[in-house]
Amino acid sequence: MKRLLCCTFWAALVLAPAIQAAQYTDVNPTASTLSFTFNQMGSGTYGTFKRFVGSLSFDTEHPEAAHSRLVIELASIDAGSDTANTELRKPAWFDTTANPQATFESTATQALGDSRYQVTGNLTLRGITRPVTVPFHLKAEGGIGIFEGELTLKRSDFNIGKGEWADTVVSDDIAIKFRLVAPQL
Repeated sequence: MKRLLCCTFWAALVLAPAIQAAQYTDVNPTASTLSFTFNQMGSGTYGTFKRFVGSLSFDTEHPEAAHSRLVIELASIDAGSDTANTELRKPAWFDTTANPQATFESTATQALGDSRYQVTGNLTLRGITRPVTVPFHLKAEGGIGIFEGELTLKRSDFNIGKGEWADTVVSDDIAIKFRLVAPQL
């Protein structure tokens, strides 16, 4: 019985399909999305950033060597109406004249198993840099990698929504979701 179990184990190991190693680079902004949700006066609000550029160097066999950078054009915000978009570009919010871009630059990536990873890096928004850790899932489909993840930021950590907006009319927690598409090398 012991010998049968041992042989079964080795046969399963040898015959098991190998996990395909893959390398990804150059985020495709046209196929990718960057969105956010928050509560305003108790109602959920959804928005996106239409323009961003990402660079990526990711090898599934060596995720610890990965590097990523994302640059977001803050004036490309779409919060559902021209009025909201205009307000969010003002100095009390993103102040897109003084701070036209937000950037994320990775400092470490860790494999969590089952195509799940965690990237740590520095997010700079309104001239304030804070470390953030972002869990994500990688799906490989037809020669492309789809990196999907979500994190929650506190807008007060980045001095967003000052003055009359600093109270609780708009939630402090902002959920950021991303779906970044990159070709396989």
